[in-house]
Amino acid sequence: MPHRAPHATSTTERGAFCTARCSCGWRGPARRARSQARTDAERHLADAEAGSDTGEDGTGRPLE
Repeated sequence: MPHRAPHATSTTERGAFCTARCSCGWRGPARRARSQARTDAERHLADAEAGSDTGEDGTGRPLE
């Protein structure tokens, strides 16, 4: 089984929007609320730990 790098999430702000990102390349949708972007990151980490890495951004859209 290939070794997977740990997931490290962060949030970035651009104008009025905040986006969650991960070291694996995952990116959440732009949110006006920082708390929602943090929740997106927490959900991504939970999904990654559960092994359900779907290659989606949490909204059903594929990663870019």
